[in-house]
Amino acid sequence: MIEVRRLRVLRALADHGTVTAAAEVLHLTPSAVSQQLAALESEVGQELLERRGRRVAITSAGRLLLSHADTILTDVERAEDAMRLYAEGATGELRIAAFATAINLLVAPSLARLRTTTPGLRLVVRDAEGHQGITQLLDGEVELAVAVEHRGSLRSDDHRLTRIPLYAEPFVALLPAGHPAAADAAVDLAKLADDDWIMTSIGNPIRDVVLLACEQAGFAPRIAHHSDDFSAVAALAAAGAGVSLVPQLALPHPGTAVLRPLAPPTPTRRVYAATRTGRADHPLIKATISALSETATALPLPTTR
Repeated sequence: MIEVRRLRVLRALADHGTVTAAAEVLHLTPSAVSQQLAALESEVGQELLERRGRRVAITSAGRLLLSHADTILTDVERAEDAMRLYAEGATGELRIAAFATAINLLVAPSLARLRTTTPGLRLVVRDAEGHQGITQLLDGEVELAVAVEHRGSLRSDDHRLTRIPLYAEPFVALLPAGHPAAADAAVDLAKLADDDWIMTSIGNPIRDVVLLACEQAGFAPRIAHHSDDFSAVAALAAAGAGVSLVPQLALPHPGTAVLRPLAPPTPTRRVYAATRTGRADHPLIKATISALSETATALPLPTTR
């Protein structure tokens, strides 16, 4: 008989690539992880792993087992939730990871709403920039994540996650007050090809969106400065250090810098909520997603969500 805990070890190894990384996520020693994997191979009578240098590759038999493991682990989570709800009722703690702007625009207002609609819920918020929220969700550190679609996102057919679109937010140009394009009704992105740029850090989904937009406009931006803090980006732009693109709602007070719409095609930040598929029907998660969706519909955005 296959032990479920060993399937979790195999899934962690497949997700993180090394025994050491899987051990860290599972709060085990590398030796314990190796022992669990060896026991799993004995249970199924097949080699599931092969070593390639310092990394471990999943064999074809291992990949076949993983395809069943995801379903099994999802069903186990559903069973665990059913028993927990039976014992506790629709009350409990829900951990949610979100990037800073989403905490401000969505999570905080939704938390206030949930205090009235779902008083038994205790919402615990974690700031998670870039793709960290989805990583924390898959690792079981949170039950819900608010994240941004980008080229490095998980595939839409990854059935481990259930996704709910929240809003689509256009990017705008952030310019020094004296910039030639600061008076334009809509900025042609190609006109910024010769400027110095202020860019978010590598790994931040916004960087990926901006680089793709510049690529489509026919140039690679000359990156002079880096910051993930939009107020710092605005301060640098106001000082004449360069230009940038920022999501429309991320910088309500740009100081002396200038915000201008972009001429089409306009890059867009697409924000979604995600939870593990095995928990999608949990009453507290459904109530939180409903509150997030209601809050998102009230955002002052010109685009269709």
